[in-house]
Amino acid sequence: MKTKITNGYILSDTLRKGELCIENDRIIFSGEHYEGSYDKLIDAHGGLVMPGFCNAHTHSAMTFLRSCADDMPLDRWLNEQIFPREAKLTGDDIYHLSRLAVMEYLTSGITSCFDMYFYPDDFVSAMTDCGFRAVLCGAVNDFSESVEKLEDYYNRFNGKDPLISYKLGFHAEYTTSENILKDIAQLAEKYHAPVYAHSSETASEVEGCIQRHGMTPTAYFESVGLYNYGGGGFHCVYMTDEDMEIYKNRGLFAVTNPSSNAKLASGIAPLCEMHERGIGIAVGTDGPASNNALDMFREMYLAVVLQKLRTGDASAMPAAAVLEAALSGGARAMGIDSGRLEAGRLADIVIIDLNMPNMQPVNNIVNNLVYSGSKSNVALTMVGGRVLYERGQFFINDEPERIYAKANEIIRRISSQV
Repeated sequence: MKTKITNGYILSDTLRKGELCIENDRIIFSGEHYEGSYDKLIDAHGGLVMPGFCNAHTHSAMTFLRSCADDMPLDRWLNEQIFPREAKLTGDDIYHLSRLAVMEYLTSGITSCFDMYFYPDDFVSAMTDCGFRAVLCGAVNDFSESVEKLEDYYNRFNGKDPLISYKLGFHAEYTTSENILKDIAQLAEKYHAPVYAHSSETASEVEGCIQRHGMTPTAYFESVGLYNYGGGGFHCVYMTDEDMEIYKNRGLFAVTNPSSNAKLASGIAPLCEMHERGIGIAVGTDGPASNNALDMFREMYLAVVLQKLRTGDASAMPAAAVLEAALSGGARAMGIDSGRLEAGRLADIVIIDLNMPNMQPVNNIVNNLVYSGSKSNVALTMVGGRVLYERGQFFINDEPERIYAKANEIIRRISSQV
């Protein structure tokens, strides 16, 4: 099956007309004009054709906690609101709640997510039933999951479906004992695999780690041997010079979550310093309980303007750097072959409607996307060569009303039990 996208502009520093051709789930042509045959034609109507956003950190099924656990610091938010409700979740809940997240991802031009949560089999079923791309991250800690399960998931989900892959991971230093971390380090050594975790999200987290181990979370993870084959951290708000040197030397990725960090008053990640050092940066929404929207446009905008505020320098962190982090940066962090419109890459593609007030005039398309763009501009979202969303319509093998109804049914049940 070949699909041609025509009458659009290909994302670059300037607007240039171009066409794409997709065969099955891959781009086979990206250029000025495709001369070959095709089975299906998509008219971009003068829109911008660009890679889909890679949401490099999220907890999709936490849609059930949207706007019911707000205005609290992180420790109280977790212990008083999140953990008691999460304890009531079932695998079937995860399935339905994750599909609601997919709908929101698609409307925001997000074509893949890096998800850390419970019941991975049910999550995988939700993703494949919708046709959405997901990378799962292990969530081992002292209270749930295990290193044995982590290895089982790693072997079962990698290669199971072209839409699904799995990375070694654990929740965080403050929830995971050193013996478990050492066992995960052995798995990383066994499979030559990267490892990911929440890291340096709050000042108290870092201070606690220093009290327990005499070093920051990043230095501690390095000492245990977790980073011998790469990986990275989610949040990375409180990073020392030593931490950033470890990230640079190990090729680790810092995944920033500006909306969540701002909403929980956790702080502002030092993206400028990391960018200047050549550290890989990716962008994630975090879960809808701490954000509360799964909106990459909002994340990009905050990532840029908060750096300007943090440094007192209006020239800090140009829009192009954050857009790159939200596209190819996320793809590289997640280990998926997307993020650029090149032949051979996955056909995870978005069309942006430029014929809207906030996209005109087009003085600088990259700046428009980051500073004035919004999810209302997303006209079409394609994953693996398949259109899953187009101008308000979803093509994910179920009706939106059924998904909404199920999510509300789940939250009513859980709220009555807590």
